Amino acid sequence: MNRIPHDDQAVERTYERTWEEIEQMLTRAEVKRSQWKKWFEECKSSGDREGMKEAAKNHKALDGVIKTLRWTLGEVGVGDPLS
Repeated sequence: MNRIPHDDQAVERTYERTWEEIEQMLTRAEVKRSQWKKWFEECKSSGDREGMKEAAKNHKALDGVIKTLRWTLGEVGVGDPLS
């Protein structure tokens, strides 16, 4: 277990996640992103602008999650998620 300084606090990290758990999280994130895209299209068809905004926001957030997980797994061709 390591304690990492983070914004004036020590964050405790266990490093207990397995590669399988990370892969499963990636799969779940990809499914959720697909669901948000479908929801966006449904809202677009019905003229629900608020629903479209919510779906687009969540879809974009999951793009970041997916890129970070792929980077963590060392997927070839995936660059720094912060750039």
